[in-house]
Amino acid sequence: MSRIGKKPVVIPAGVKVEQTGPLLKVTGPLGSLEMACDQRIKVRIDASAGKILVENEHPEIRQNKQLHGTIRALIANMVTGVTNGFEKKMEIYGTGYNLKEQDGKLIFHVGFCHAVELPIPNGVKVSVGAAATRGNEVPAKFTLSGMDKCVLGQFAAEIRGIRPPEPYKGKGIRYADEQVKRKVGKQFTSGAA
Repeated sequence: MSRIGKKPVVIPAGVKVEQTGPLLKVTGPLGSLEMACDQRIKVRIDASAGKILVENEHPEIRQNKQLHGTIRALIANMVTGVTNGFEKKMEIYGTGYNLKEQDGKLIFHVGFCHAVELPIPNGVKVSVGAAATRGNEVPAKFTLSGMDKCVLGQFAAEIRGIRPPEPYKGKGIRYADEQVKRKVGKQFTSGAA
């Protein structure tokens, strides 16, 4: 049995959960999300107790054990997403690096000869704190927010993949809480032995 899968998902006030066959729909103050649950895992809505129960009828099958905890976590993320939402804070380090939001796209100038454009997915909002870097020490900052944790995380990973932080000067795009392991550059000695 999965320890995570056994925990019931509490339905907060103002959240409505509906199930039609394998499709689970969660509606809350921020909007609604839906997910098709796997047939091997049984999802029950206990409206009187205000909980969603995820049950694995065949715990001896390895794939069912894996799906048990995963489906429970995805449902919990849906409930959290429609009530509070999720956000990812990101930073850009590097002299002259900047970004701007224009026509539903994020446009990055991060050291290439061309600007890199990424379309913003539906349901994701971008708020730019500081659009441009000032030297190598003061980063450009922006925040991604949305209901769907999967879409938000994928979009943040695509942004970071444009120019991942390099280990020598730390230039690049990174998450705000990310620690970059730094390396020492080449040491040149003067004179020949």
